[in-house]
Amino acid sequence: MAETQVFLKWVVAILVIALVGGARAVPVCNIDTKQLDPCKPAVTGNSPPRPSKECCKVVSKADLPCLCSYKNVLPAVGINPKHALALPKKCGLKTPPQCILH
Repeated sequence: MAETQVFLKWVVAILVIALVGGARAVPVCNIDTKQLDPCKPAVTGNSPPRPSKECCKVVSKADLPCLCSYKNVLPAVGINPKHALALPKKCGLKTPPQCILH
């Protein structure tokens, strides 16, 4: 059973990686991947700007524990996990335990 869950997470992660930046939006964690575009500046680079209001609006609608479960694949798509996992707090939201880097 555990192997099936791990496999499914990898399949979804591969789909997200394949489609991020593409023209099609894919529903993941209660949002479409294209909706995350306004957050890209806030999660890339060494000193990103604060997230925009548009970004925070999207983050507030997302299933954050679900999104944070993909933290290990973020570098593969050019996203800095440290900055991505800080988005909930920067947007004034409660940070779920899954979103804390250890």
